[in-house]
Amino acid sequence: MVHLRVIDSGTERGARISSSPGSAVAHPTPSTLRAALAQVVDLKRALRRSEQESVAARDHVAMLTHSNAQLQRRALQHEVAHSPVRGCPVWTLTGSSLASGLDQEELSLIEHLLRKRIRLRRGDTLYGFGSAFEALFAIRVGSCKTVLLGRNGREHVAGYHMFGDIVGIDGMASNVHECQAIALEDMEVYPFGFRRLETLARFSDRFGHNLHKLLSQECSRAQGRTLVLGTMGADQRLAVFLLDLSERYSARGFSASEFVLRMTREEIGSHLGLKLETVSRMFSRFQDQGMLQVQGRLVKLLDPVALRAMIG
Repeated sequence: MVHLRVIDSGTERGARISSSPGSAVAHPTPSTLRAALAQVVDLKRALRRSEQESVAARDHVAMLTHSNAQLQRRALQHEVAHSPVRGCPVWTLTGSSLASGLDQEELSLIEHLLRKRIRLRRGDTLYGFGSAFEALFAIRVGSCKTVLLGRNGREHVAGYHMFGDIVGIDGMASNVHECQAIALEDMEVYPFGFRRLETLARFSDRFGHNLHKLLSQECSRAQGRTLVLGTMGADQRLAVFLLDLSERYSARGFSASEFVLRMTREEIGSHLGLKLETVSRMFSRFQDQGMLQVQGRLVKLLDPVALRAMIG
C-alpha cells in the first residue's frame, strides 16, 4: 500500500511518498533547485576559465620551447663559427640518410659534430653490452657486426654494418646499449653526440624527419630479419643475405655482383640462425648450380635472378 502525506508549513510545502515503512524519497524545494543551478553556472564558468588557462599554458610552453631551440641553434652556430677545427665532410659518409635534403647551414652544423674520429682494429669493441648510450656512430671506413647475448650466454650476430651505416640505435630506448658492436676489419667511425642530434632535430624539421626515418628503417630491417628467420628455409635465408649485400654495395657505388664477405661462415650462420655446416653446404650448392662463385671470402654473383627466384 502507498501512503501519501502532504505537509504544509506556511510558504514551503514538502511531500513524502513511501512504498513501505521506513523508506522515503525527498523532493527538492524551489530554493534547493535555485542553489543547485547557481552551482552549475559557477562550475561552467570555472571550467571555461580552466580551459582558457590550459590553452594559454600550452601556448606559453610552445613559445618557450621555440625560444629555447633558437637559443640552442645560435649557440651551436656561434660554436661552429669560432671553431678552428673542421669536421668530416658529410658527403664522405656515403649512404648516410641523416644529411638528406639539408641546406648548407644545416650540413655545416652536422660536419661540426663530426670532428672526433675513432679508429678501431679488427676485433676491437666500439661499445659493449650495458654501456651507457651517448652517441650514434657513422661508419666512415670498414665494417662491424652487432652481437646480442642470449639467455644461455651464447652470442648471436644481430646485424652486419658497413661504411655509410649508422650504428648505436639499440641504446636510444633505455639509454643503455643492448648489444655489442665489434669491428670485423680496421674501422674508422665518427660519433654523433646524441644531445647535439636532438638539438638539431628541434630547429630543423628536415633533420628531425631524417632521424625518424633512420629509426623506421632499422625497425623495418629488424622485422625483415624476423620474417626471414621465421618463414624461410636455409637456402632462402642465404639468398636473402647475399642479395641484401649486393643491393647495399650497389647503393654505395660499388659492384653489385662482386664483393668480399667480412663475416666468417660461422658468423653468417649465427646471423641467419643456421649451423656452420649448413652455411658451408649452401655455398657449395649455390656454386655447383652456377648461381655464384666463391674464392675464399670473395663472392661473385653469377645469377642473381636465380637467387631472387629462390626466395619467391
